[in-house]
Amino acid sequence: MLIQNISRTLLFLLILVCGSCELPPRNQEGTGKAINTQEAFRTATTPSADEEYIMVTTAINLPLYVNHDQAAFKAWGEKKGVKTTILGPAEWDVPTQIATLEQVIPSRPAGLLINGTDPGIAQAIRKAVAAGIPTVVYDSEIPNSNRHCFIGSDWYEMGYLQGKRMAQLLKGKGKVAVMGILGMENMEAGFRGFLDVIKPFPGIEYLGKYDDKANVETAARIAADLISAHPDLAGMAGFDSNSGPGMALAVKEANRIGRIKLTTVDAEPEHLKLVQAGVIDYLVGQKRELFTALGAQFLYDMRHGTLQLSANDAKAGVVPIPRTVITGSIEIDKTNFAQFIQ
Repeated sequence: MLIQNISRTLLFLLILVCGSCELPPRNQEGTGKAINTQEAFRTATTPSADEEYIMVTTAINLPLYVNHDQAAFKAWGEKKGVKTTILGPAEWDVPTQIATLEQVIPSRPAGLLINGTDPGIAQAIRKAVAAGIPTVVYDSEIPNSNRHCFIGSDWYEMGYLQGKRMAQLLKGKGKVAVMGILGMENMEAGFRGFLDVIKPFPGIEYLGKYDDKANVETAARIAADLISAHPDLAGMAGFDSNSGPGMALAVKEANRIGRIKLTTVDAEPEHLKLVQAGVIDYLVGQKRELFTALGAQFLYDMRHGTLQLSANDAKAGVVPIPRTVITGSIEIDKTNFAQFIQ
């Protein structure tokens, strides 16, 4: 339904989301000459089967990415009758993701949908934009990348919601720690949101943030070490899709279910089962399908000039898609988890 109606809703999104248009990015040589985006991107009024849109990500087999980001992207391509390709390393490997993007740019695909995994990818994104390729970054913002659009969650809000619920669960007292991927723009914002909520509680002791590298075993080891070092540990909050299962493993092995409160992100089947079992107390879910379905549609609209905001957008210096789209969060606990089990 989302994909069927997406073209009709784009104008509404443009009005809601932004002072929505931004100046085209500067070229790489720094001459200040604006890229003629509208003329460079438009190729035809109808799609063709060899029109290719490429997603460049990392940890390509991560269930969160496969079940949400990639599934929605593929479904969009099938509906539009265009080719969708997903590229990236099997493991969490940002240098290889950057190398993959660098290899793709010379082929000038119809559009690039890039998972914003690390600030280090900014230079490669700038190259793609300078080459005249419509470029959308999703999941985590990449500063100074010149991307045409960013689509994702408000991670500060996600951290704030976790902190608020954690403070309630602990009744304002106890030791807490957080884990996720350190250095990633979105998760660092989440950590800040969490900390801003709990700081005013004098009875809550913040033990710090830990890098689980989006790995279940690493998250479980960190959680087990925290439990061992702090027998009175009261709560842990996770910020990637593998934090929750890892923390849950450690809590179960320590026989501390219910005594150590757990909050985390993403509404994956395993997470929902852990909520049902009373191991995880609270989830903040994302609307990840929107990241890639909307992102792909924006790329298509840039390519085909679907929307026009002036007599000549290229000469007017506007890019006719939203600059930023925040898709919102979903709160899940024992009262509503069943609605998300499929």
